[in-house]
Parts: sequence; C-alpha cells; structure tokens
Amino acid sequence: MSVRQVYLVSYDIANPKRLRHIAKIMEGYGHRLQYSVFESHLTELKLEELKAEVKDVLNHEDDQVLFVALGPDSSRSNIRIDALGRPYVVNTNVTII
Repeated sequence: MSVRQVYLVSYDIANPKRLRHIAKIMEGYGHRLQYSVFESHLTELKLEELKAEVKDVLNHEDDQVLFVALGPDSSRSNIRIDALGRPYVVNTNVTII
C-alpha cells in the first residue's frame, strides 16, 4: 500500500488561459486553500501524474508551480495553519485520491 503525503501546491502562472487550465487540473487533485494554493493528499504515483499534467501546460520560462511536502497523511493533525483576516476553516470534505 502506498503512503499518502500531504502537499501544499502553489502556483504563479503568467497567462490567464494557462492559469485556468492549471486550476482545473489542481481541482482534480486536492482542495483549494486560496486562489492559487491547494492542499493535496497524494501517493508518489499520483504526485508524478499531477506533475506530468502540469508540466504539459506550463510555460517553463514564465510560470512556476511549487510542491511543498508537509509529511505523511496520517500526521495531518500535526499541521498548524494560522490565518490573518478571514479565518481559515478546515475542509472536512477532502477527497482522497
């Protein structure tokens, strides 16, 4: 059985069409925390699939996508998120891929 890791995925995409395309891809792999930030629970195989999909859309000179590993899915309770402004609400409807 593959262990799921929690990833924080953020992106900075220069072109609006590519931005929408990346957002649509990300919606299939996690849930949105902010406009261009997602939390994803992925196996290593799913992470590689996600990276391959994103790589095909990016302009490698102008765009950037960051994948930050936050640890095993089982350690999710140890992650602390502080918010300023509008409060952060944990999404309990997370779809595990």
